Parts: sequence; structure tokens; C-alpha cells
Amino acid sequence: MSAVESNSGDQRNIKGLPTHGGRYVQYNVYGNLFEVSRKYVPPIRPVGRGAYGIVCAATNVETREEVAIKKIGNAFDNRIDAKRTLREIKLLRHMDHENVIAIKDIIRPPQKENFNDVYIVYELMDTDLHQIIRSNQPLADDHCRYFLYQILRGLKYVHSAHVLHRDLKPSNLLLNANCDLKIGDFGLARTTSETDFMTEYVVTRWYRAPELLLNCSEYTAAIDIWSVGSPDDASLGFLRSDNARRYVRQLPQYPRQQFSARFPNTSPGAVDLLEKMLIFDPNRRITGIVF
Repeated sequence: MSAVESNSGDQRNIKGLPTHGGRYVQYNVYGNLFEVSRKYVPPIRPVGRGAYGIVCAATNVETREEVAIKKIGNAFDNRIDAKRTLREIKLLRHMDHENVIAIKDIIRPPQKENFNDVYIVYELMDTDLHQIIRSNQPLADDHCRYFLYQILRGLKYVHSAHVLHRDLKPSNLLLNANCDLKIGDFGLARTTSETDFMTEYVVTRWYRAPELLLNCSEYTAAIDIWSVGSPDDASLGFLRSDNARRYVRQLPQYPRQQFSARFPNTSPGAVDLLEKMLIFDPNRRITGIVF
């Protein structure tokens, strides 16, 4: 069979090999097999990779829509990871909101007997908030307000469905060139109706609410509000594992800082919102409902 070529900014001339009677095409991406159904036509463009797997951009020939395809390799080798993948698919297939990432498709395996990898098709976004914060691109107050508005709007919808995200952080907040923001990565999310023991090992540590740090087995949507109000990890860069316990022990010795003094160039409204988001007691912390 003839090879199909794909051009990419990261890898050029990725050659795709038609398989299974031409119904699927295999690509070699970062040294890994990437096999998708034929309707996702070249160019296949790698856009990211990490512990979760590999993400490539492609075009759906049936809808002419650009999409992001995430491959989760050997998805069933680890039971916990498999449950997280299933949880994300289950939750996102039932959600429909402008500020929540949408699953467009699940690519079925060519053969059930060799079902090892999971391919999830999402709407394509350009970047994430972590990359924007780390870049030299200045953010105006209007940008910050608009991003925060969209985060809280999406979170209000998620919480109204009785779902806790449990892993809100800048890298899970996806953006495009129009400044549209969508909440992504629901692998650690869960419904509040689930009655089994609620683990405290959720949320990247720099964004964990006090009730999680104190190992509370029961918590509410207030943990997501705390994560939204938490500062970016750049301001917590000195807090590494060797200093973390010493830092926590020292916390009671410090008087409470006024946010207005800590952030003198921030508007009074933003400072007031931050203070309400970072209230220690989750029962008194502001909720997404007010937005």
C-alpha cells in the first residue's frame, strides 16, 4: 500500500501506512504507534505529549472540523489509570457547555482482540493557561477578568451536574486564539452522589484546599473554588518537598497578610473575590452558584 504523508511543525513528513483494508492509518509519532480511523485525514500534527499519552491534531474529513486526538497507550495495564480514563469519558459525554471541553468521538479499535490503546477525540484548542502564564505575553486586566469569568461559568455548570473536578490548575484550562477558555482533564473528577470513601489524594499539591491537606475524607465543591483562587505555581516555586513540611509548620507563626497590600495593583473587586475564594472554612467559602 502507498504511504500517506503528513507535515508537522514538530515532525515533518510523517508517513502513514493504511491498515485493515484502508479503514485505519498508522503513523509513527515520537517513536510511538498512532493508529486512527481513515476519516481523520492528514496532516497529522503532534501537539503535545506527557504522562497521559500523545496528542495529535487532525481534520475530520466528514465534518471538516479540526480536532485533537489523544492516545492513551496500554490504557488497561493500570487499573487506576483505566478508571480515570473511563470516568473522563463517562462524564464528558454527558456534558455540553461552552466552557467545558467536548469529546467529539471515541475511535473504536480495529480488532476487539487487540484493544490496548484508547483514542479520544476532543475539540482542538491552541494552548493552555499554564503556557500563557509562563510566556512573556502580557495579560491585561480584561484578559484576566474574561478568563476568570469563563472558569467560574464552566465550574458553575460542572457543579450543577453534581460533579467535582478535583484537579483544577492552569495546565487543565485550555485556550484558543480568541481567548475562549474550556475546562479540561476530568480524569480525577467524580460525582458527589458517589458514596465510597473520598480520597484526599487529588489536586496538584499547590492547588489543594486546606480540607484536603488536613486529610478530610468528606469535602465539597468548595475545593474547586479554592483551586481557582490559588496563585500560579510560579509564586510557589520555592516550595519543594524538602521545604514543604517546614513551611506548613511555620504557617501559624505568621500574621494574616492583607491581600490589598500583597497585590497593590489589583482592583478592589478582584481582591474581594480572592479573599472569598481563599476562606479557610469550606462552609464559608464562596461557591460557583453566585456567578
